[in-house]
Amino acid sequence: MNRFKISLIILLLAFGQGVWAQEQDILAKLEEIAIVDHKVMMPMRDGIRLATDIYRPKGDEPVPIIFSRTPYNFNSYRDGELVSRTMEAAYEAVQRGYAYVVQNERGRFFSEGEWDILGTPLTDGYDAMTWMAEQEWSNGKIGTLGCSSTAEWQMAVAAMNHPAHAAMVPQGYGAGVGRIGDYYEQGNWYRGGAGQMLFTAWLYGTQHDPMAPRLPEGIEQEDLQRLQRFYDMAPRYPKVDWVEGLAHLPVQDIIKNVNGPKGIYEEMITRKPNDPAWYEGGLYHDDMDFGVPSFWFVSWYDVASSPNLALYNHVRENASEEEIRNNQFLVIAPTLHCAFKRATENTIVGERSVGDARLDYDEMIYGWFDFWLKGEENNVTSEMPKVKYFTMGSSKWQTSDTWPPKEADMTTYYLNSGGKANTRLGDGQLSTQKATDDKPDSFVYDPMDPVMSYGGNVCCTGNAVNGGAFDQQEMELNENILVYTSEPFGEGVEISGFIESKLYLSSDVKDTDLTIKIIDVYPDGRAYNLDETIQRVRYREGYEKEVFMEKGKVYEVNMTPMSTSNYFDKGHRVRIEVSSSNFPRFDRNLNTGGNNYDETEGVVATNKIHHSEEYPSSISLPIVRR
Repeated sequence: MNRFKISLIILLLAFGQGVWAQEQDILAKLEEIAIVDHKVMMPMRDGIRLATDIYRPKGDEPVPIIFSRTPYNFNSYRDGELVSRTMEAAYEAVQRGYAYVVQNERGRFFSEGEWDILGTPLTDGYDAMTWMAEQEWSNGKIGTLGCSSTAEWQMAVAAMNHPAHAAMVPQGYGAGVGRIGDYYEQGNWYRGGAGQMLFTAWLYGTQHDPMAPRLPEGIEQEDLQRLQRFYDMAPRYPKVDWVEGLAHLPVQDIIKNVNGPKGIYEEMITRKPNDPAWYEGGLYHDDMDFGVPSFWFVSWYDVASSPNLALYNHVRENASEEEIRNNQFLVIAPTLHCAFKRATENTIVGERSVGDARLDYDEMIYGWFDFWLKGEENNVTSEMPKVKYFTMGSSKWQTSDTWPPKEADMTTYYLNSGGKANTRLGDGQLSTQKATDDKPDSFVYDPMDPVMSYGGNVCCTGNAVNGGAFDQQEMELNENILVYTSEPFGEGVEISGFIESKLYLSSDVKDTDLTIKIIDVYPDGRAYNLDETIQRVRYREGYEKEVFMEKGKVYEVNMTPMSTSNYFDKGHRVRIEVSSSNFPRFDRNLNTGGNNYDETEGVVATNKIHHSEEYPSSISLPIVRR
């Protein structure tokens, strides 16, 4: 063994010892101030019991509760020692005068029952709150808190309006959003009717195989506390190279192909965007009411910024109670999925520095809970802005009463070229003037040789896609990417809000996809991606039906809106890339008009983007003028 390997092993061991010592220090502090009760089996209305850890302040005074519900493993023992990342959150809550309750969804680890995404039945969240509110150590007020899978269940439960559910803080919550207006993402499963491949990789390491060993139902808490020292009920999934794994066809066999667990993936992959099954589980849809004051957290480089922002607006406009409508607050950070607290004095997202993006999230969140759960008159709802958002490019936090800011003015830029917009070296332009003659730009889309994802607004795809802003210049030399660029701005321009785009397409296949990216081009040529979207053309008229194309006919395709807040300094340009694939961020359309998920052979498409008076392909930008 060489010296480098020995040094690395010593370093890793030292790091592990340091983490263990830090956890033990938190545990000692926690045990001084808290009553700790592990593996409380909380009963649901159908008799199923959910494994729950409770940390509450010592003493007899009733306290409010911060509740975190998750599909992830929070077992508090490792190698026989009481250690858990949960304890840090518990210590923070308990020292501030709260009980901290963390619970596994049904069917996960020590919880009984069968697991499904978002822990159906939906009544589990309601029943848990009823149980907690009735405890003698509870003051009857519960706040829900969490990011990603610990946030996504909160919205649908908020629609049930439990009397104890006093406030919530959902962060990175897109996979809990079903249908909101024009967005039919169904929990991030889709974007524009195209499959998002994040769930393929995520479910490989999340779904429990139905044949996996289980503890007997009805086991006593004392036995569970003993057993948790030896077993954490967590499967050990072999590592997968998802660059190769996600390329397998058919899509429905990807997890099977890597010898992964059986589970709900094989059924979910067959659902279409408006399948009735999406409306039976724990997703929040826009025909549901909403009954909880909420402090929302969104990231610019998360997988679902736009539908998340659309949900925030929906609740502000449509909740049945005025108090609920008026008590919705929002923070938008320039980070990756659930990476709010990783912001530094020089926050780098991908390879672009966005500057100092730090906020004191703990103080903000606990100020929110102190108001709603403790009744403290801290003026949080009167002093906090409705929207606090970070503008990249100018590297500053800004505030607004609405999203988008009321100053945002939609300005339309039209696509134009002489028919050779292929690559950044082509003649594609963005202009406020429409093209006169139609000189369409043509490109080839071969599903077996797709345009690969490079950076972007992603989550959970393992090593297949690195999220964030990356210089796209090399990508833009691909002949199958159309590139349209504006003239340099003569003065600084802020673009903050929803970005709408309309493309006119003709093709020689029955069905294909259209993809688009919006990019900030620096004077030195660097081209950083801001957001991206896709539209499966068969769903251009809505998600209730599939309408296929006729060869050579031109179709209007309205893309799912993108979102950003970015300052384009003087000399910068705005650019869009148009193609038909962004893989493996999104699954490949095989262009056949078939099911796609069960197919192994694709058809090569020649696609054309038209731009003229008759076919005004365009992008509309929310320009903020102050």
